[in-house]
This record gives sequence, C-alpha cells and structure tokens, in this order.
Amino acid sequence: MKFRITMLTLSAVLLSTLLATAEDWPQWRGPFRTDISPAEGLLKEWPEGGPQLAWTYKDAGLGYSSFAIVDHKMYTMGTRDETEHLFCLDANTGKELWATEIGPFLENGWGGGPRSTPAVDGDYVYTFSGQGHLACLEKTNGKTKWNVDVKTLGGKIPKWGYSESVLIDGEKILCTPGADDATVVAFNKTNGEVIWKSAVTAKNEKDGETQEQPANAHYSSIMPAIINGDHQYIQLTQNTLFGLQAGTGEVLWQTTWPPGRVAVIPTPLIKDNYVYITSGYGAGCKLVKINKDYSVEEVYFNTEMKNHHGGVILLGDTIYGHSDAGWLAQDFMTGEEVWRERKKLGKGCVTFAEGNLYCVDERTGTVALVSATRDDYIEKGRFELPEKSDIRSPKGKVWTHPVVINGKLYLRDQEYIFCYDVSAK
Repeated sequence: MKFRITMLTLSAVLLSTLLATAEDWPQWRGPFRTDISPAEGLLKEWPEGGPQLAWTYKDAGLGYSSFAIVDHKMYTMGTRDETEHLFCLDANTGKELWATEIGPFLENGWGGGPRSTPAVDGDYVYTFSGQGHLACLEKTNGKTKWNVDVKTLGGKIPKWGYSESVLIDGEKILCTPGADDATVVAFNKTNGEVIWKSAVTAKNEKDGETQEQPANAHYSSIMPAIINGDHQYIQLTQNTLFGLQAGTGEVLWQTTWPPGRVAVIPTPLIKDNYVYITSGYGAGCKLVKINKDYSVEEVYFNTEMKNHHGGVILLGDTIYGHSDAGWLAQDFMTGEEVWRERKKLGKGCVTFAEGNLYCVDERTGTVALVSATRDDYIEKGRFELPEKSDIRSPKGKVWTHPVVINGKLYLRDQEYIFCYDVSAK
C-alpha cells in the first residue's frame, strides 16, 4: 500500500530516534508520529456491542494524556494528590506498576492536568507537564533523573497549558517553550542541559505592511523530517510554520499561517518535500512545497479540512480526519474533498491500523471502526465507552487520542483507561 512508502521515508529520519519493535507505540502518534499503527491480525469488523473489554483502570486522575506502550508497559500522565504524575501500567492487565510526581497541577476551566503524551527511549521515559516541567525518569521504577522547568527560559504557559508531546531524536529532546529567544529548544536527553535555542519570528502581512512578533508556543507537536537532504524539525505555532536545521536550530524556511486563531493544535503531515497543516476555529488547511532553495511555494489553501484537535492521518494520497462539517477524506495533493460524512458520528479523534480508522466521538464516547477507503464512509462496527468520567470538567470531553497496538485498543476518559481486545485471534 502507498502509505507504507511514507512510513519507510520517515523511518530514515527516526532510525536513531526511538528504537521500538513492531509491537511498540513509543510516543505521540506512534513510531513515526503519523498515527499509523504497525499492528496486524486485527478484527476487520466488530460484533454488535463492540469488541471484548479486557480491563479497566480507574485511577488515572485528571488529564488528556494519551499512551506510550513499550515492552507491554503503558506510560501515561494524570493527577494524584493535586500534582501531575507519570503512571506505568501493565498494558496486558491494567495493573499499576508505579507512579511518580512530575510537576505541579495545571488548573484549567476546560479540564486540569497534563495534556501531552510521554515518550519512551531506551531505559528512560520523558514527560512534559501542563505547566512546562520537562522530565526524564527511569523506565523500570519511575525514579526521576532530571526535571527542568522550561519557563526559566522565558516561555509563557499557553492559555490551555503546555500540550505538545516531546520529540526524542538521537541525543536530543525537543519542545517548544515559546520564549522570545527560545521558540524551540533542544535539550540533552541525558542531563537536561540546553544544546541549542532557536528564536523564530512570526511575519504576517497586514494592510500592506509586514508585522513581526515572536512565534509563541501553541499546542502542536514537532515533526522530524529530511527535506532537501537536511535533517530538520518542523513545527507549527499560531501564525507560523517553519523548519529548523536539526544540528543547530537555524531557521531553514518558514511560511505564514495567518488563519491560525484561538488554538492551533494538529501535528503537521509530511510527505517528501510537502508539508500539510490544518487547524480549527474556521481556519482551514494548507499544503506547501519546500523548494531546493528553501523558498516556500503554496500548493493550496482551503477550508475543506478544519481540524480542531482530533488530528489528521495521511494514507497514500488521502488525508482522513474530522472537519468542522463532518468526517472528511481529502486528496493530499489537490486539497479536494473525496468524501464527507456529516451525521453518523460526531467530532473527535482518530488513529489507523490494518486498513481501518478508529474514530472517537468526543461528546458521546462512541468509538467507530471505519474503512480507510476513498470510496465512502463505511462503518464496520461501533460501541460506547462503558463508563464516563465523573471528575471531568463540564466543558471537557473525551479528548484523549486512542492507540491500537498488540491486538489491543486503548481508550481514556480522564480517570478511566479502557483496554479492548481487537485481535482476530
């Protein structure tokens, strides 16, 4: 299938990054940050009522953190005793193995607690708390090796908290503090010391004049890439998309994202020297081509896809995700609608495994299995979460992104973590 070519291209970038087996999901959106699972041998359709519930864990506390799963251990973040914690569970049974405090509690009207997903690399787990504490912990017992408050670099907590999931690349761990002179920072993953800081200035045209301002942190996560032979990091802030040279943090290219408003969240998609971005609140989507001289050519901008924070997935030449006007399949190169389903399932997040999309309705907690095809929205089973959180903010919804790995589907609503057996056996 064509989407495997994209994965192989990305693997060249991440070869020295997170050393994971085909049975692992070591970071945000999986091995290659694409939300494409390597899992095989899965149910192609679900029975009435959905697949079998394997286990439920009921003590994850507040937060929207998703899961990193390595060597059949699950790592996620939540709250306990009014502080943010990293939890380690047995991914097969749901038994808690340990929990470690990682930072102060983030209070927020839309739901407090951590937002980001841990990253597992070698013997360590790396976390980023809602208030900006970047930490390294031992994978086996949760002992803290180092903890750095990125606000000491001058960054300011975004309105809804630090939400990006950190990237591990070689000896570096990267995040976006959003300071004037440190938009993105590469830290040494061994000791937490700064390797380089990159200052990015957002440039926007208004009334015929170029206005400049610091590219403050929003909510998107950094993507690694190789473009024009350069190993680089691609990030999206509220008004700017840019690429940084991996070794130095030098800005190689950038382009404006003037529609970005309120909250810019989804992770960029990358294919060859093309970069696709989207955000919600009516903003839309944009595809750019990065030329050999690092000039940036806009391929298209439209409002077919307006993805809030459920994420989008690229399979071959097709993008899948929820737009403001329903679930959408969109042609990557033209931006044109392939199909749209407005009524069968509400807005939410998505992941992909073995030919199917796993879509979560954020309002009802309904989970649907949908064929990843350009033909139409074809549903192959659905169920609702068996329990709903009592501690979730009235403004919050089921926002944790699902994970499919090792024949299991993992879902979360605040304190509840659910594991379903989706293997075909």
